Amino acid sequence: MTDRCGMTVRGVALVALLVVGLVGIDACQAQKKAKKPAPQYEFEKTTITAATAAEPTLPKFSLSKAVEYIEQGNQLWWKKRNCVACHTNGIYGVMRPALTPFLGKPKAGTRKFLVADLAKMVAQPVESLRTGIRPTQVAYLAGGLAEWDRHVTRKLSPETDQALRLLLKLQSDDGSFSNTQCWPPFESSAYQGTTVAAMAIMAAPGWLENLKDKDLQARVEKTRGYLRTAKPPHDYGKLLLLWTSTRMPGLIDAKLKQDLVASIWKHQQSDGGWSIRSFAQPEAWGNGNRAKKLRAEPEFKNPPSDGHQTGLAILVLRDAGVPAKDKRIAKGVKWLLNNQRQSGRWWTRSLNTDSYHFITYSGSCFPLIALSKCGVLPVKQAVTAAP
Repeated sequence: MTDRCGMTVRGVALVALLVVGLVGIDACQAQKKAKKPAPQYEFEKTTITAATAAEPTLPKFSLSKAVEYIEQGNQLWWKKRNCVACHTNGIYGVMRPALTPFLGKPKAGTRKFLVADLAKMVAQPVESLRTGIRPTQVAYLAGGLAEWDRHVTRKLSPETDQALRLLLKLQSDDGSFSNTQCWPPFESSAYQGTTVAAMAIMAAPGWLENLKDKDLQARVEKTRGYLRTAKPPHDYGKLLLLWTSTRMPGLIDAKLKQDLVASIWKHQQSDGGWSIRSFAQPEAWGNGNRAKKLRAEPEFKNPPSDGHQTGLAILVLRDAGVPAKDKRIAKGVKWLLNNQRQSGRWWTRSLNTDSYHFITYSGSCFPLIALSKCGVLPVKQAVTAAP
């Protein structure tokens, strides 16, 4: 039997099978391509591979790989996004300058990015910067410039003065600095944003001591008052309060300091590390919109230690006066040295999405700072810190 075009029914059937087969092959290839995770950072032809829990660990800690990861991630974010993001170049700005004695000075181009971003911020109406994520972005921007002055040039710059003055103009009536509530831990509460602002104010060499503006002085005290009276939203917030208190005198008394230190110790896991997920119930992050995601994770009841929280816990405990020789600190340091991944980063699963895991960036900066505070990193050059 043939159709009107003269093709046999058998021939039609064979063609149909062939088409179905080709479509199936294309679908499989598309599925495989779709499953390949996107690079964590990329710009033009340079990429950093996706961060995953399956990435193998290094047989031995590599400082050079860690440095390559944080430097390249910072550069790629600036080049592609051209803005301050709390989770990447914001963290780089406030963390990297302190590593100058161990890694050498950060690239000058990094400061140029910050100065250019400051110029864009200053050009906007102040009212447009007072809400949402903007005050926290400005806090990270000011913090990056202040830390550069403190650790690299060791003198206050006009740009840092300008950034801090702008920052204080964005203060809310209650003394806090606005933040979004949807992307924990960095973009999840005004409390977190205020600790970043306070750290920036205190980092700038000589700025507060020489501040004559009565209104700005009052705003600084208002910041201090907010952190003294506001209740931390969770144990992660308590850790941030302890960290900020090591910079800003008068926030806590000796008893509260002891309690805050104890709250960090209680979260240390049997392997020596810490997990960010144990520092807050899912509903306590921001407005709770990540609770469903967090409770559905396979490790929800037994979250693994991660680079972000282990590095942060150790560096805050060290800043709070806990000696590096403390056995619990040493156990945490051992975890860091044994859990670096082949890319040079430390794994931390995102609290928000399972796409890019940008938190592995802070989860790699914090460990380096922690290791530097525990005498693990070799000193490259003598640098006298600013007063």
